[in-house]
Amino acid sequence: MEAKDKIKKIDELLLILTKLKVDGNIIVTTNGSFDLLHKAHVHLLEKAKNLGSILIVLLNSDNSVRKNKEKEGKKSIRPYIDQNDRAYVIAGLESVNYVVIFDNEKPLEYLSLIKPNKHIKGGSGVIERYKEEKEFIENLGGEYIVMPLEEGYSSTNVEQIILEKNKFLLET
Repeated sequence: MEAKDKIKKIDELLLILTKLKVDGNIIVTTNGSFDLLHKAHVHLLEKAKNLGSILIVLLNSDNSVRKNKEKEGKKSIRPYIDQNDRAYVIAGLESVNYVVIFDNEKPLEYLSLIKPNKHIKGGSGVIERYKEEKEFIENLGGEYIVMPLEEGYSSTNVEQIILEKNKFLLET
């Protein structure tokens, strides 16, 4: 399936999921902004896919990325990459079956509709959010799994490397 065909609106995905669930597929979800895609993102998505049959990535919209950064008290111009481009790149990965863009700060509304068997989080998130999501997923009858953080890999780290490598350009 081509990347463009993996990007769905939530109502399209729910129709597809009806058949997939009847056929006994294990539905795995994860979410995030995936702004500066790096090795740890790809590892996370591969590991998540290995825990089920179908991997759905709930992708933060540009608006929700900005809201979340502001809520965390971080000054940021992120996302750097437009939501449609981020969705296309994520959909292009072999491990990903579907991508849905969501506009809320949290993916809870879409998770309640999808009702995944498993929801995967990378180890770099906000602890308070983990607790809320964990309880939410467990109340839906699913399993919540936090994957360990891969040291040295984060979008913020990639951002810092880019700035450091281009520091001399800014000084001239």
